[in-house]
Amino acid sequence: MSRTITAAVAPGTGEPFAIQQLRLDDLRPNEVRVRMVATGICHTDANVRNGLMPTPLPAVLGHEGAGVVEAVGEAITTVDPGDHVVLSAAYCGTCRKCRSGLAAYCENLLAEDFGGRRRDGTTSLSSEHGPVSSHFFGQSAFATYANVVETSVIKVDADAPLATLAPLGCGMQTGAGAVLNELRPEAGSSLVVFGVGAVGSAAIMAGRVAGCTTIIAVDLHDSRLRLAEEIGATHTVNPYSTDVVAEIAKITGGDGVDYALDTTGVPAVLRQAAGTLAIRGTLALVGAAKPGTDVNFEIGTSLVKGWTFKTVIQGSAVPQVFIPRLIELWKQGRFPLDKLIEPYALDDINSAFDDSANGKVVKPVIVF
Repeated sequence: MSRTITAAVAPGTGEPFAIQQLRLDDLRPNEVRVRMVATGICHTDANVRNGLMPTPLPAVLGHEGAGVVEAVGEAITTVDPGDHVVLSAAYCGTCRKCRSGLAAYCENLLAEDFGGRRRDGTTSLSSEHGPVSSHFFGQSAFATYANVVETSVIKVDADAPLATLAPLGCGMQTGAGAVLNELRPEAGSSLVVFGVGAVGSAAIMAGRVAGCTTIIAVDLHDSRLRLAEEIGATHTVNPYSTDVVAEIAKITGGDGVDYALDTTGVPAVLRQAAGTLAIRGTLALVGAAKPGTDVNFEIGTSLVKGWTFKTVIQGSAVPQVFIPRLIELWKQGRFPLDKLIEPYALDDINSAFDDSANGKVVKPVIVF
Protein backbone atom coordinates (compact mmCIF):
# COMPACT_ATOMS: atom_id res chain seq x y z
CA MET A 1 0.00 0.00 0.00
CA SER A 2 1.08 3.60 -0.57
CA ARG A 3 2.50 5.77 2.19
CA THR A 4 3.92 9.22 2.91
CA ILE A 5 7.69 9.41 3.14
CA THR A 6 10.37 12.04 3.74
CA ALA A 7 12.93 12.47 0.99
CA ALA A 8 15.69 14.75 -0.26
CA VAL A 9 14.56 15.93 -3.70
CA ALA A 10 16.86 17.30 -6.39
CA PRO A 11 14.38 19.90 -7.72
CA GLY A 12 16.29 21.18 -10.75
CA THR A 13 19.70 21.32 -12.38
CA GLY A 14 22.32 22.69 -9.99
CA GLU A 15 19.80 23.42 -7.24
CA PRO A 16 20.33 22.33 -3.62
CA PHE A 17 18.39 19.35 -2.30
CA ALA A 18 15.04 20.09 -0.70
CA ILE A 19 13.57 17.96 2.10
CA GLN A 20 9.98 17.17 1.13
CA GLN A 21 7.08 14.91 2.02
CA LEU A 22 6.29 12.64 -0.93
CA ARG A 23 3.83 9.89 -1.74
CA LEU A 24 5.35 6.43 -2.29
CA ASP A 25 2.98 4.31 -4.37
CA ASP A 26 1.94 0.67 -4.07
CA LEU A 27 4.58 -2.03 -4.22
CA ARG A 28 4.88 -3.84 -7.58
CA PRO A 29 5.36 -7.64 -7.86
CA ASN A 30 9.11 -7.37 -8.60
CA GLU A 31 9.85 -4.79 -5.88
CA VAL A 32 10.95 -4.78 -2.27
CA ARG A 33 9.91 -2.01 0.12
CA VAL A 34 12.91 -1.00 2.19
CA ARG A 35 13.00 1.20 5.28
CA MET A 36 16.27 3.03 4.86
CA VAL A 37 18.77 3.03 7.70
CA ALA A 38 21.59 4.77 5.83
CA THR A 39 22.57 5.94 2.35
CA GLY A 40 26.03 6.82 1.10
CA ILE A 41 26.62 9.94 -0.97
CA CYS A 42 28.39 9.33 -4.29
CA HIS A 43 29.86 11.67 -6.91
CA THR A 44 27.33 10.29 -9.39
CA ASP A 45 24.52 11.84 -7.32
CA ALA A 46 26.21 15.22 -7.71
CA ASN A 47 26.71 14.68 -11.44
CA VAL A 48 23.00 13.97 -11.94
CA ARG A 49 21.93 16.93 -9.83
CA ASN A 50 24.28 19.12 -11.88
CA GLY A 51 22.87 17.94 -15.20
CA LEU A 52 25.82 15.84 -16.40
CA MET A 53 23.76 12.64 -16.54
CA PRO A 54 20.28 12.10 -17.95
CA THR A 55 17.90 11.41 -15.02
CA PRO A 56 14.87 13.74 -15.33
CA LEU A 57 14.48 16.23 -12.48
CA PRO A 58 12.87 16.63 -10.00
CA ALA A 59 14.17 13.33 -8.68
CA VAL A 60 15.00 11.48 -5.52
CA LEU A 61 18.58 10.33 -5.99
CA GLY A 62 20.71 8.16 -3.70
CA HIS A 63 22.05 4.80 -4.83
CA GLU A 64 24.04 3.42 -1.91
CA GLY A 65 21.10 2.54 0.32
CA ALA A 66 21.00 0.08 3.19
CA GLY A 67 18.01 -0.81 5.32
CA VAL A 68 15.44 -3.32 6.46
CA VAL A 69 12.88 -5.01 4.24
CA GLU A 70 9.35 -3.97 5.21
CA ALA A 71 7.38 -5.79 2.50
CA VAL A 72 7.99 -7.78 -0.68
CA GLY A 73 6.13 -8.09 -3.97
CA GLU A 74 4.55 -11.39 -4.89
CA ALA A 75 7.32 -12.24 -7.38
CA ILE A 76 10.17 -11.75 -4.91
CA THR A 77 12.09 -14.88 -3.92
CA THR A 78 15.42 -13.61 -2.55
CA VAL A 79 14.42 -11.71 0.62
CA ASP A 80 11.67 -11.60 3.23
CA PRO A 81 10.25 -8.89 5.51
CA GLY A 82 12.70 -8.18 8.31
CA ASP A 83 15.81 -9.00 6.27
CA HIS A 84 18.68 -6.53 6.33
CA VAL A 85 19.85 -5.45 2.90
CA VAL A 86 22.44 -3.39 1.07
CA LEU A 87 21.33 -1.83 -2.22
CA SER A 88 23.34 -1.50 -5.42
CA ALA A 89 22.92 -0.70 -9.11
CA ALA A 90 19.97 -2.20 -10.99
CA TYR A 91 20.31 -4.36 -14.08
CA CYS A 92 17.70 -5.96 -16.31
CA GLY A 93 18.82 -9.56 -15.78
CA THR A 94 17.66 -10.69 -19.22
CA CYS A 95 19.94 -9.10 -21.83
CA ARG A 96 22.95 -10.94 -23.28
CA LYS A 97 25.45 -9.18 -21.04
CA CYS A 98 23.46 -9.86 -17.86
CA ARG A 99 23.04 -13.52 -18.81
CA SER A 100 26.78 -13.72 -19.46
CA GLY A 101 27.53 -12.64 -15.89
CA LEU A 102 28.32 -9.05 -16.92
CA ALA A 103 25.56 -7.25 -15.03
CA ALA A 104 27.64 -4.06 -14.74
CA TYR A 105 27.49 -3.79 -18.54
CA CYS A 106 23.75 -4.41 -18.83
CA GLU A 107 22.53 -3.40 -22.27
CA ASN A 108 19.65 -1.55 -20.59
CA LEU A 109 21.81 0.23 -18.00
CA LEU A 110 20.70 3.77 -18.79
CA ALA A 111 17.01 2.92 -18.55
CA GLU A 112 17.43 0.76 -15.43
CA ASP A 113 19.59 3.20 -13.47
CA PHE A 114 19.05 6.70 -14.88
CA GLY A 115 15.59 6.61 -16.48
CA GLY A 116 13.71 7.86 -13.42
CA ARG A 117 10.81 5.53 -14.16
CA ARG A 118 9.80 1.88 -14.03
CA ARG A 119 9.84 -0.08 -17.27
CA ASP A 120 6.14 0.69 -17.72
CA GLY A 121 6.83 4.43 -17.52
CA THR A 122 5.43 5.00 -14.02
CA THR A 123 7.25 6.61 -11.13
CA SER A 124 6.76 5.44 -7.56
CA LEU A 125 7.08 8.97 -6.16
CA SER A 126 4.91 12.06 -6.40
CA SER A 127 4.50 15.40 -4.65
CA GLU A 128 1.61 17.82 -4.55
CA HIS A 129 3.06 19.33 -7.72
CA GLY A 130 3.18 16.09 -9.72
CA PRO A 131 5.49 13.13 -10.47
CA VAL A 132 9.00 12.92 -9.04
CA SER A 133 11.58 10.67 -10.70
CA SER A 134 12.14 7.44 -8.79
CA HIS A 135 14.07 4.15 -9.09
CA PHE A 136 17.43 5.90 -9.43
CA PHE A 137 19.77 2.89 -9.70
CA GLY A 138 16.65 0.88 -8.93
CA GLN A 139 16.26 2.47 -5.51
CA SER A 140 16.20 6.29 -4.96
CA ALA A 141 17.62 5.93 -1.46
CA PHE A 142 17.70 9.53 -0.21
CA ALA A 143 14.35 8.77 1.40
CA THR A 144 12.98 7.13 4.51
CA TYR A 145 11.39 4.36 2.40
CA ALA A 146 11.75 3.16 -1.19
CA ASN A 147 10.24 0.60 -3.54
CA VAL A 148 13.36 -1.14 -4.83
CA VAL A 149 13.74 -3.52 -7.78
CA GLU A 150 14.94 -7.00 -6.85
CA THR A 151 18.18 -6.80 -8.84
CA SER A 152 19.32 -3.93 -6.59
CA VAL A 153 18.92 -5.93 -3.36
CA ILE A 154 21.68 -7.84 -1.54
CA LYS A 155 20.79 -9.62 1.71
CA VAL A 156 23.29 -9.23 4.58
CA ASP A 157 23.52 -10.59 8.12
CA ALA A 158 20.99 -9.25 10.62
CA ASP A 159 23.77 -7.92 12.85
CA ALA A 160 25.53 -6.11 10.00
CA PRO A 161 26.14 -2.38 10.71
CA LEU A 162 24.14 -0.94 7.84
CA ALA A 163 25.50 2.60 8.19
CA THR A 164 28.99 1.18 7.63
CA LEU A 165 28.11 -1.12 4.75
CA ALA A 166 25.89 1.26 2.74
CA PRO A 167 28.80 2.70 0.69
CA LEU A 168 29.55 -0.75 -0.71
CA GLY A 169 26.63 -0.35 -3.12
CA CYS A 170 28.50 1.85 -5.58
CA GLY A 171 31.69 3.71 -4.67
CA MET A 172 33.41 0.95 -2.74
CA GLN A 173 32.30 -1.68 -5.24
CA THR A 174 33.55 0.46 -8.11
CA GLY A 175 37.04 1.09 -6.74
CA ALA A 176 37.63 -2.34 -5.27
CA GLY A 177 36.09 -4.15 -8.23
CA ALA A 178 38.14 -2.22 -10.76
CA VAL A 179 41.24 -3.62 -9.07
CA LEU A 180 40.10 -7.11 -8.03
CA ASN A 181 37.74 -7.95 -10.91
CA GLU A 182 39.25 -6.04 -13.82
CA LEU A 183 42.94 -5.16 -13.33
CA ARG A 184 43.66 -8.28 -11.25
CA PRO A 185 47.18 -7.23 -10.25
CA GLU A 186 49.67 -9.96 -9.45
CA ALA A 187 51.17 -10.21 -5.98
CA GLY A 188 54.27 -8.05 -5.87
CA SER A 189 53.09 -5.72 -8.67
CA SER A 190 52.71 -1.93 -8.58
CA LEU A 191 49.54 0.19 -8.64
CA VAL A 192 48.92 3.93 -8.75
CA VAL A 193 45.52 5.45 -7.98
CA PHE A 194 44.73 8.97 -9.18
CA GLY A 195 42.17 10.57 -6.86
CA VAL A 196 41.74 8.94 -3.46
CA GLY A 197 38.24 9.90 -2.48
CA ALA A 198 35.89 7.03 -1.68
CA VAL A 199 36.39 5.17 -4.97
CA GLY A 200 40.15 5.61 -4.99
CA SER A 201 40.43 4.67 -1.33
CA ALA A 202 38.57 1.43 -2.06
CA ALA A 203 41.07 0.77 -4.84
CA ILE A 204 43.96 1.35 -2.44
CA MET A 205 42.51 -1.17 0.01
CA ALA A 206 41.89 -3.65 -2.81
CA GLY A 207 45.47 -3.26 -4.00
CA ARG A 208 46.67 -4.30 -0.58
CA VAL A 209 44.25 -7.25 -0.58
CA ALA A 210 45.63 -8.33 -3.98
CA GLY A 211 49.19 -8.25 -2.71
CA CYS A 212 50.53 -5.20 -4.56
CA THR A 213 53.79 -4.20 -2.90
CA THR A 214 53.99 -0.70 -4.37
CA ILE A 215 50.73 1.25 -3.99
CA ILE A 216 50.89 4.95 -4.86
CA ALA A 217 48.12 7.41 -3.99
CA VAL A 218 47.87 10.68 -5.96
CA ASP A 219 45.59 13.45 -4.72
CA LEU A 220 45.44 17.22 -4.21
CA HIS A 221 44.34 16.91 -0.56
CA ASP A 222 47.05 16.04 1.96
CA SER A 223 44.41 14.81 4.42
CA ARG A 224 43.27 12.20 1.93
CA LEU A 225 46.85 11.16 1.24
CA ARG A 226 47.44 10.64 4.97
CA LEU A 227 44.34 8.46 5.13
CA ALA A 228 45.51 6.54 2.06
CA GLU A 229 48.70 5.66 3.93
CA GLU A 230 46.62 4.33 6.83
CA ILE A 231 44.65 1.98 4.59
CA GLY A 232 47.40 0.62 2.38
CA ALA A 233 49.31 3.16 0.28
CA THR A 234 53.08 2.74 0.38
CA HIS A 235 53.75 6.13 -1.27
CA THR A 236 51.80 9.37 -1.79
CA VAL A 237 52.15 12.19 -4.30
CA ASN A 238 50.50 15.62 -4.29
CA PRO A 239 50.49 17.15 -7.81
CA TYR A 240 50.44 20.67 -6.32
CA SER A 241 54.03 20.32 -5.21
CA THR A 242 55.45 17.41 -7.19
CA ASP A 243 55.91 16.33 -10.81
CA VAL A 244 53.79 13.18 -10.68
CA VAL A 245 55.33 11.33 -13.63
CA ALA A 246 58.87 12.05 -12.49
CA GLU A 247 58.13 11.08 -8.90
CA ILE A 248 56.50 7.79 -9.88
CA ALA A 249 59.48 7.01 -12.14
CA LYS A 250 61.70 7.60 -9.12
CA ILE A 251 59.55 5.39 -6.86
CA THR A 252 59.59 2.53 -9.39
CA GLY A 253 63.27 2.77 -10.25
CA GLY A 254 62.45 4.07 -13.71
CA ASP A 255 60.25 1.13 -14.66
CA GLY A 256 56.84 2.76 -14.24
CA VAL A 257 53.78 1.13 -12.71
CA ASP A 258 52.12 -2.08 -13.78
CA TYR A 259 48.61 -0.76 -13.16
CA ALA A 260 47.06 2.70 -12.99
CA LEU A 261 43.53 3.65 -12.02
CA ASP A 262 41.97 7.07 -12.65
CA THR A 263 38.94 8.05 -10.58
CA THR A 264 38.79 11.67 -11.77
CA GLY A 265 37.69 11.49 -15.40
CA VAL A 266 39.86 14.57 -16.08
CA PRO A 267 41.59 14.29 -19.48
CA ALA A 268 44.84 15.90 -18.27
CA VAL A 269 45.03 13.41 -15.40
CA LEU A 270 44.42 10.47 -17.74
CA ARG A 271 47.27 11.60 -20.01
CA GLN A 272 49.49 11.90 -16.95
CA ALA A 273 48.44 8.45 -15.75
CA ALA A 274 49.35 6.92 -19.11
CA GLY A 275 52.80 8.46 -18.77
CA THR A 276 53.41 6.55 -15.54
CA LEU A 277 52.89 3.08 -17.06
CA ALA A 278 55.52 0.40 -17.35
CA ILE A 279 55.92 -1.69 -20.48
CA ARG A 280 52.69 -3.70 -20.92
CA GLY A 281 51.06 -1.62 -18.21
CA THR A 282 47.29 -1.11 -17.94
CA LEU A 283 45.36 2.10 -17.30
CA ALA A 284 41.72 1.87 -16.22
CA LEU A 285 39.22 4.71 -15.98
CA VAL A 286 36.33 4.66 -13.50
CA GLY A 287 35.79 8.42 -13.15
CA ALA A 288 32.68 9.78 -14.86
CA ALA A 289 33.06 12.61 -17.36
CA LYS A 290 30.52 14.68 -19.25
CA PRO A 291 29.36 12.89 -22.43
CA GLY A 292 31.47 14.05 -25.35
CA THR A 293 34.65 14.49 -23.31
CA ASP A 294 37.76 13.51 -25.29
CA VAL A 295 41.29 12.63 -24.21
CA ASN A 296 44.46 12.54 -26.33
CA PHE A 297 47.21 9.97 -25.78
CA GLU A 298 50.73 10.04 -27.22
CA ILE A 299 51.00 7.10 -29.65
CA GLY A 300 54.47 7.55 -31.10
CA THR A 301 57.10 6.53 -28.56
CA SER A 302 54.44 4.82 -26.41
CA LEU A 303 53.68 2.29 -29.17
CA VAL A 304 56.55 0.07 -28.12
CA LYS A 305 55.22 -0.12 -24.55
CA GLY A 306 52.20 -2.18 -25.60
CA TRP A 307 50.05 -0.59 -22.93
CA THR A 308 46.28 -1.00 -22.44
CA PHE A 309 43.53 1.51 -21.73
CA LYS A 310 40.09 0.39 -20.57
CA THR A 311 36.95 1.83 -19.02
CA VAL A 312 35.27 0.12 -16.08
CA ILE A 313 31.72 0.43 -14.71
CA GLN A 314 30.63 -0.62 -11.21
CA GLY A 315 33.88 -2.49 -10.74
CA SER A 316 32.76 -5.06 -13.34
CA ALA A 317 30.88 -6.65 -10.44
CA VAL A 318 27.75 -8.68 -9.95
CA PRO A 319 26.64 -6.98 -6.71
CA GLN A 320 25.02 -10.07 -5.20
CA VAL A 321 28.36 -11.90 -5.56
CA PHE A 322 30.95 -9.18 -4.98
CA ILE A 323 29.46 -7.17 -2.11
CA PRO A 324 29.28 -10.20 0.24
CA ARG A 325 32.97 -10.80 -0.54
CA LEU A 326 33.82 -7.23 0.42
CA ILE A 327 31.85 -7.64 3.64
CA GLU A 328 33.92 -10.71 4.52
CA LEU A 329 37.12 -8.74 3.86
CA TRP A 330 35.78 -5.96 6.11
CA LYS A 331 35.01 -8.44 8.88
CA GLN A 332 38.61 -9.64 8.71
CA GLY A 333 39.91 -6.08 8.98
CA ARG A 334 41.33 -6.22 5.45
CA PHE A 335 38.93 -3.67 3.93
CA PRO A 336 38.54 -0.93 6.60
CA LEU A 337 35.94 1.23 4.88
CA ASP A 338 34.68 2.48 8.25
CA LYS A 339 37.78 4.73 8.39
CA LEU A 340 36.39 6.70 5.43
CA ILE A 341 32.87 7.39 6.72
CA GLU A 342 31.38 10.52 8.25
CA PRO A 343 27.66 10.37 9.24
CA TYR A 344 25.15 13.15 8.47
CA ALA A 345 21.44 13.63 9.11
CA LEU A 346 19.10 13.86 6.12
CA ASP A 347 18.46 17.54 6.90
CA ASP A 348 22.19 18.17 6.47
CA ILE A 349 22.47 16.56 3.04
CA ASN A 350 23.59 19.74 1.28
CA SER A 351 26.41 20.22 3.79
CA ALA A 352 27.41 16.60 3.24
CA PHE A 353 27.68 17.17 -0.53
CA ASP A 354 29.71 20.34 0.03
CA ASP A 355 32.08 18.61 2.45
CA SER A 356 32.63 15.80 -0.04
CA ALA A 357 33.28 18.22 -2.91
CA ASN A 358 35.86 20.28 -1.02
CA GLY A 359 37.72 17.26 0.31
CA LYS A 360 36.79 17.72 3.97
CA VAL A 361 35.15 14.28 4.07
CA VAL A 362 35.97 11.16 2.05
CA LYS A 363 32.64 9.34 2.38
CA PRO A 364 29.58 11.11 3.78
CA VAL A 365 26.74 8.79 4.74
CA ILE A 366 23.18 9.90 5.48
CA VAL A 367 21.96 8.09 8.60
CA PHE A 368 18.18 8.08 9.05
